[in-house]
Amino acid sequence: MSSALPKLNDPNFLIFIRHGQTDWNAEGRMQGQRDIPLNSIGRGQASDNGRRLGDFLSAENVDPQTLDFISSPLGRTRTTMELARTAMNLDPSAYRLDEQLLEITFGEWEGSTLEELAEDAQDLVLARRHDKWGFVPPGGESYEMLAGRIGNWLKTVDRPSVVVAHGGVFRVLRGLLEGLETTVVPKLDVPQDKVFVWRNSGFSWI
Repeated sequence: MSSALPKLNDPNFLIFIRHGQTDWNAEGRMQGQRDIPLNSIGRGQASDNGRRLGDFLSAENVDPQTLDFISSPLGRTRTTMELARTAMNLDPSAYRLDEQLLEITFGEWEGSTLEELAEDAQDLVLARRHDKWGFVPPGGESYEMLAGRIGNWLKTVDRPSVVVAHGGVFRVLRGLLEGLETTVVPKLDVPQDKVFVWRNSGFSWI
């Protein structure tokens, strides 16, 4: 059953970057909280996003030193943040970590593709397809549970920020900021070569 998420207060200025590609992304494996490193494509995406963000901030006359830079603690997000900051000619280490920004965990399913899982757990794969928002993988987390975690984090944002995190995190964050339907949220596209911006209640990407 579809329902709309409660729309939380939109930060005045929030920038989001998804980590660059990993081999598991390329293979369609459920990555979750497994610490899989960026591949060469992902490292290039991270640097390109840093240049893209730097050009945007310059055009908007925004000093990056006035922004709070926050990353999920996983290696792929930290590497993305550091490559992006390097491309912006900033100290790559000058950012902070927040465990609330960890990706949704798929529990026992991490490392598998849906095709592999369907061989032994077709009923669960079908249940997930029927209710991707509320489905909890064995030992894992649902999008509904993730939304609670990210909603709590969002309430702590009190200044313009740049966040580097994960696809699932972006989906529920956008859902909360825009009051989207829960059937829509898990299907949102999250390109790894774009920078996402919420500013003055408007959403765009660069």
